[in-house]
Amino acid sequence: MAKIAVELKHAIEQRAATGAAGQASARVLAQGPGWSVADVLCTAGPQDRPFDERHNAVCVAWIAAGTFQYRSGAGRELMTPGSLLLGNAGQSFECGHEHGVGDRCLSFRYAPEYFGRLAADAGIRSSKPVFGALRLPPLRDLSPVLARAHAALSAAGAAAWEELGIDLAVQTLQLTHGLSRKSTSDAPSTLARVTRAVRGIEEHPADALSVDGLAREVRLSPYHFLRTFQCLTGVTPHQYILRTRLRHAAQRLATEPTQILDVALECGFGDASNFVRAFRTEFGVNPRAWRRAQGCT
Repeated sequence: MAKIAVELKHAIEQRAATGAAGQASARVLAQGPGWSVADVLCTAGPQDRPFDERHNAVCVAWIAAGTFQYRSGAGRELMTPGSLLLGNAGQSFECGHEHGVGDRCLSFRYAPEYFGRLAADAGIRSSKPVFGALRLPPLRDLSPVLARAHAALSAAGAAAWEELGIDLAVQTLQLTHGLSRKSTSDAPSTLARVTRAVRGIEEHPADALSVDGLAREVRLSPYHFLRTFQCLTGVTPHQYILRTRLRHAAQRLATEPTQILDVALECGFGDASNFVRAFRTEFGVNPRAWRRAQGCT
């Protein structure tokens, strides 16, 4: 948590040095059909008056650093690091910093229709699933997914934000509604669908692949597809796609004189720095050293 808290501290110090009013800034980290995730950094303090806001989507926000008061017509809660802020689409609210300066959150937002599909996967049968609470405290059941969120927010490279968003939404719904996690089916039809998805990834690893897109291709819901894929393959779709791309890149580097940047882009990586970082993590050496070791110059 140190890096996240230090970045918040620096923002607060810069605000104090300029004498500017406290404000919240949101940096979108990733988005897709029906969902988005943003890094929200707020420098407001006791001298800043809270103002009315409205959730324009279903919101689940992890408090990464700082504290604040979260108020709505349903009550008020003290938000602390490790807790989850819950918001329903259309709900009015305000955030106050009467007793301290600043906070930082990782905010996942979901279109109501998209969230409704996830709610059905969580076992909640309602046409309009809503949160009955404003907050979930730090809970052991949430520790694994929040640890992944912390690692993703601290890292410089790409992260599996879509998978994190699905897992966080469903686990939050199950906890707020007192439900247990659903077991994954290994029916022959499900096995066949995941197999089809795996073959599609292997054939076109450089395509713009997403959990939602892969799930639609094999006619499964995003959450069911994510859980089943991980159960049957031992890794998440993001991990499988990443390693498939790296494997293809390694094969090309060992057999072709193509420029490393071209290999990275043609294998589905957005830029060279992310490619080099992921390649070194996977193979223990950078792409250039790998190429030399394979005798390709």
